[in-house]
This record gives sequence, structure tokens and C-alpha cells, in this order.
Amino acid sequence: MYHALYRKYRPIGFDSVVGQDAIVKTLKNSIINNSFSHAYMFFGPRGTGKTSVSKIFSRNINCLDPIDGEACGKCKNCNYSFSKDCIDIIEIDAASNNGVDEIRELRSKISLVPSELKYKVYIIDEVHMLSIGAFNALLKTLEEPPEHAIFILATTDPQKVPETIISRCQCFSFKKISSSIIKNRLLKVCSDEKIDIDSKVLDSISLLSEGGMRDALGMLDKLVSYAGNKITYSDYVDVNGIISDDELQKFLYEIFSGNISKVLFYINEFDNSGKNLFQIVSQMLNYCRNLLVDYYISNVEIAYNLDNFYCFINLLNENMFDIKKSSNMRIYFEIFLLKFINDYVLKNESEGLKISNKGMPDVDKHIDSNTIDIISNKKNNDEKVRTIDNKNINSNIVNSISDTKKNNKKSNAISEENVSSVPKILNISEIMSVRVHNILAAASKSLLKSEMKKFDLLNDYTFDQQNGYIVCNLLDSKLRAVSDDAIIISFEYESNVEQNLLLLEKIEKVYNDITSSNKKFAIISDLEWEKAKNEYINNLKNKIKYEILDEPEIILEKLNNDSNNDILLNSAVDLFGDIVEIE
Repeated sequence: MYHALYRKYRPIGFDSVVGQDAIVKTLKNSIINNSFSHAYMFFGPRGTGKTSVSKIFSRNINCLDPIDGEACGKCKNCNYSFSKDCIDIIEIDAASNNGVDEIRELRSKISLVPSELKYKVYIIDEVHMLSIGAFNALLKTLEEPPEHAIFILATTDPQKVPETIISRCQCFSFKKISSSIIKNRLLKVCSDEKIDIDSKVLDSISLLSEGGMRDALGMLDKLVSYAGNKITYSDYVDVNGIISDDELQKFLYEIFSGNISKVLFYINEFDNSGKNLFQIVSQMLNYCRNLLVDYYISNVEIAYNLDNFYCFINLLNENMFDIKKSSNMRIYFEIFLLKFINDYVLKNESEGLKISNKGMPDVDKHIDSNTIDIISNKKNNDEKVRTIDNKNINSNIVNSISDTKKNNKKSNAISEENVSSVPKILNISEIMSVRVHNILAAASKSLLKSEMKKFDLLNDYTFDQQNGYIVCNLLDSKLRAVSDDAIIISFEYESNVEQNLLLLEKIEKVYNDITSSNKKFAIISDLEWEKAKNEYINNLKNKIKYEILDEPEIILEKLNNDSNNDILLNSAVDLFGDIVEIE
């Protein structure tokens, strides 16, 4: 059976771990000196060796005759720990076993002595996924485990692990692996697998993997599947949906020359040929960064106007997230480039700041007239295309990005103003508590799955000028439980809960309009959800059935302005019915 390269070349000893020398040395010394801890925490980016080092360390501390901190590989403990039948090294995936019951089961079995080895080792991967109840259940065991038990907790997100857990562990921070180390490792793998690969491909994989060895080996595996044992740079370009450096150079030249028609032509070509526009944007940002490094380190002259170049990199970096999340990436990218060309390139040209021709790629200076017809609908030469009706472009198309941002800010300002004038619901906590109770009483997994699909519809409205901020608030929440007529969502911080409770009417209206639903919302914090869920589970175990409760009458805070009060009261009555009281 074929094994993926990242599995086949997973380190089996400390000597084969790369890029984490300080951690390896510390763990080796602890084995040599027999001074290892009862609990460890390994944290760092994905694919940097946390799980691999956990397994190696588990085997090495159980070896009967370790050599310089490494397992001998010959004793009976080594043979057993390397076998698939080993039950003394236990791996737990916290992403799928994150409840308090699983940790309680672990605690009940931890007192049992190892079957064959010296130590029973528990490796808990993605430990940050454990619930609050599970962490609390683990806490006492982690503080005073049996002599034969050792814990290794691994996570990519240590911020989500309670400080009480972290303080009981010996912590090691795994860093991103450098590009040079990844490249050398890939060269070794290619040599062993008899893969003929272009050096430029290895450089690109090392950069694109962002310090993760597993990602790098995964990319190499994909290229082998595509091109066989002879991999060229063109294969890499085809598989990853990017463009060649020559194409990128020409594209940048047209941007900094202000050739709008050619810029649009290139984007059209990229899109039609199935290129990944976001990958091209990332590729462009890295390429520009390399040009700047060469300029300052090696004094290699940049062929473009430096002021324009700095602005372009900053704007591109600032808009990366918006480009990626846009509902139509191509249109957003086109408008972004049009705005940059008009606001910087053409403006500076009119002020006498010309682009340098030194070091420019050999670019065909003309586009077929039919192509220009398709793109600009005018049979003008490039110079005319660059200068036609710039005022109209500015007012109608190019400023749409800035207009959207202004409108979003305006919408947020309006919402803040409205929120400040809305009377507080004095018993909102009681109402939310009853809603949570009633939703749990009638909730089902099938309704939850169905509602998750409706939540996906919200992604198409994140840039909506009127309701984008409401949609983004909803997308930042976690969908917890659903009944026929109501939904529970939670936020990490109490401040987010309070802010969204003030916008409750707007949230329900926007959501119901987008999803064609008629749902009420219960908005609580993540901590409150954990308490409500655990209470519900305990009641189920004790065969206590939840009954539907009547929602309490709304008690609104009285405002000084009576006219505003009438309007707001009417709004509250529309939302909650005739159960509203003013206090």
C-alpha cells in the first residue's frame, strides 16, 4: 500500500528531527539525566514536529538501555513501543474527544499500571479543543499523576489553553522550520525516491509551505502524482494555479506603466485559464518583497518608481484579506488595480514622475485590436486607453472600494448611534436564559445541520453596505443549537454578547431576510453555553425532561424623550409581541 511522503519520512528518532535543535537537545538531556517531567506541552505552527517528537520521546523514555538519549531499538521495550499493538502509549485526538466524559474515562484508567513499558504516556493532540469541563476534569490528574504516567499535550493554539493547565506543564515552543532546512530535507527525499526535480521548484515549495515540513512534503507528493519522477517548474505552476516569473514581471510592468487595457487583458487571461487569483496576489506580494530585499541588500535597482512601488506593496498587503473574502475576487482585484493606477501611476506621470525602463522585461508593446475591443470597447491605442475619461472611471468604478469602506464605517456609526438610543431591556439575561432552555428542550442534530447550511449563505453578504457589519457579527459567532423557531449562538467574550444583544432586533431581521426564515436568537457567551450544555446533559442522564417555559415579559428602561420612547416601544412590541413592559 502506498504511503504519503509525510508519513513515510516521519522522524522515528531525535536525530532525524530537523529545525528544532534546542528542543531535541533539552529532551535528550532529560532522558540522559533521568530528570524528565510528568507533563509537557508542545505548541507551535502545524507541521513543525510536535506529534512526531511526542512519539519519539515516549519511546525513548521507555527504552531499557538508551544511548545518548536515543532509544536503542533492540530491547523488548523498544520492540513493543514500535509495534502497532502497543497500548501503553495512548494518542488522544482532543478535536473529536473533547468532552468531560472522555477525560473522566481517562482518569479512571490512569491508575492502571503499564502492561509492558516503564511509563504509560498520554499524548493529547490539539488539546486546545477540550471543553472547559474537560480541562477542569484533567486539572487534578495533571497536577498529581501516578508515578507511571506522563502527559504530553500538543496544540497549535496555546492561547485557548487555560493558564492553570499551562502552569503545570513544561512548555516547549516549536518554531517554523527555515526554508533552507526544508529545501535540504526535500532534496534528501527526492534523492531517496529518485525524483528529478528543478531546484526552482524546491525553492518555491520551501517558501510556500510557510515553515511546515508536512505541508512541504504534501506539495511534493502532489507534484509526483501529477508529473511522475521528473518535475519541472512549469509542472509546479500548473498544479498550484500560479503564473511564471516571466508572466509576473510582464504583468507588473503593465501595472506600473499604467496600461489599463493590458492589465485587464492579463487578468482575463489568468481567469480564463483557471489560475488561482489569490495565489497570484500572494505570489506578487512575495515577488515585490524580494525586489525590495535585493534593492537594499545587493543594491539591485528597482525598475519602477519607488514611491509607487512602496504604495503598491502596502495597499496590496492591506487588501489581501478583502480580496480573499470577496464574493467576486476577479472584480475586486480589477477595481483595486484600476484605483491604484489612477491614484498613483497616472497621477505621478502627470506630475513628471516617469517609470524607468532599465531592467524591464521584453514586453510586446501592442495588443491585438480585437482584444482591445473586448476589454475597453474602444479602438484606441494604449496611450489613449490610459487617459480616456479618467474622471468617470474615478467616480463610477475606481472609487467603489473606498466607497464601500466609507459606507461600512457609516453603517457602523449609524448602528452605534442607534444602539446608544435603544432603551436597555432590564431583564434580558432572564429572557436569554429561558430561550436557551426552550431551544435545548426542542433542539435536534438534524435541525443544527440544516441551519449550518443556511449560515453559509451569510458569506455572500459580508460586503453588503447596509447589513455587512451584522453579517460579520453573525459569522464571528458559534452556532450551538437549533429548534424549529429559535437559534443559540455564542461569542467568546462577554463584551461581544452585550453589544450583539443591543442589536438583537436587527440581527434577527437580517438573518431571517437572507435565509428566508423566521427564527428568534438566544445570544450567550461560550462559557454560558458550556454551563447550559453540561446542565442539560446531566439532566438527561438523570431522566429530567425539559419543559417549554413561557418567555417573560420584557421590561424596558424608560428614556427621557417620550417621542423616541414611543418609536422604540413600538419596535420592541414588533419584536417581542404585546408582553413588553416599560419601567
